[in-house]
Amino acid sequence: MFTYCLRCDIFQMFYIPTSRQLKRISSLTRSPIYVHFSETVSGASTIRAYGATERFIEHSEYTVDYNLGFVYAAFSSNRWLGFRLEFLGAVIVMAAALFAVMGRGTISGGIVGLSISYALQVTSELNWLVRMSTDLETNMVAVERVEEYTAVPAEGEWTIKETAPRPNWPFLGNVAFDRYATRYRPGLDLVLRNINVTIGAGEKIGIVGRTGAGKSSLTLALFRIIEATNGDIVIDDIDISTLGLHQLRSRLTILPQDPVLFSGTLRMNLDPVELYTDEDVWQALGNAHLKNFVEALPAGLNYECGEGGHNLSVGQRQLVCLARTLLRKTKVLILDEATAAVDLETDELIQNTIRTEFADCTVITIAHRLNTIMDCDRVLVLDVGEVKEFDSPGALLQRPDSIFSAMAHDAGISRD
Repeated sequence: MFTYCLRCDIFQMFYIPTSRQLKRISSLTRSPIYVHFSETVSGASTIRAYGATERFIEHSEYTVDYNLGFVYAAFSSNRWLGFRLEFLGAVIVMAAALFAVMGRGTISGGIVGLSISYALQVTSELNWLVRMSTDLETNMVAVERVEEYTAVPAEGEWTIKETAPRPNWPFLGNVAFDRYATRYRPGLDLVLRNINVTIGAGEKIGIVGRTGAGKSSLTLALFRIIEATNGDIVIDDIDISTLGLHQLRSRLTILPQDPVLFSGTLRMNLDPVELYTDEDVWQALGNAHLKNFVEALPAGLNYECGEGGHNLSVGQRQLVCLARTLLRKTKVLILDEATAAVDLETDELIQNTIRTEFADCTVITIAHRLNTIMDCDRVLVLDVGEVKEFDSPGALLQRPDSIFSAMAHDAGISRD
């Protein structure tokens, strides 16, 4: 029996590390199958339009085959262990029977039957014990993955009662960056360095810069999606690092580059928490130039937008996001290249609405087209995460050596 257990331990020494690693790889190679399938379903119309159906089918088959290779190896290792355990069990039963035959005449028939019966039972029980112990350690891979997520640093507190701002905060819209610096995670280079900028109440600020200059990082910093490494951001005399995330993010408004809609009705997408009346919603739709479109729909505000808003065009999705922004109008508005994915006509509608409805608000615009920020009060030029220029568009255009002047020249905008 001791020899049997020893051999089981030897088999486990080979089987457990192999099975555990195969389980890891199988889980890792299974994720691309789901991702590719989801992407294919959401982009089926585009795939058919470009005649790429066969390519996507081949890639799907490749991901499945690649995963099944490791699944087959895992089953093979399982059969390898099962064969050897059954073989050892058979050896134990054969040994019991052999010793019974060799001791005939000295051992009663009852003892022989009992020994063989126990040999069969002990073999099956030990096989079960070995398999359960190996399966337990193999399946602990799932616990390892959960433990990795529990070790991920969490965001800040959702609400902090001690520093809760007044209900009408921000009441002016002053935004000040004081020696602000940040990075995406520890160990990486700073994406923003020593930002010292003061934005007055109601000012319209355009942010420009080459790719990687830190424009989008500045908006992420305002919402504390990335935390400060150094310095502070102060909005209306309150350091945003002292606020809860909900208390901060619910008081700021952003119109993103990619319109975000959810599966559900148009009414739900405009007012998810049902804070506003239908009259407010219709007024927001009118200001966003969507009222006629919604009135023409059979279901009106109860029109189903579909997953990701696929029942609407890109321009209509962006206008729905604009209506949502108008509905929860705040004193600070951030436009993260909000018109980059729409046509010029929709761009003009959005810009006119913003100029009219947010005339008394602080508007921070990340520019995709320079002509959208030419009427801003001041332009902030970033380069490699640092402030290079901060002045009115006219003053910067008058300086031939300015970065903004060079960008305007490349875009075909005259310095006159």
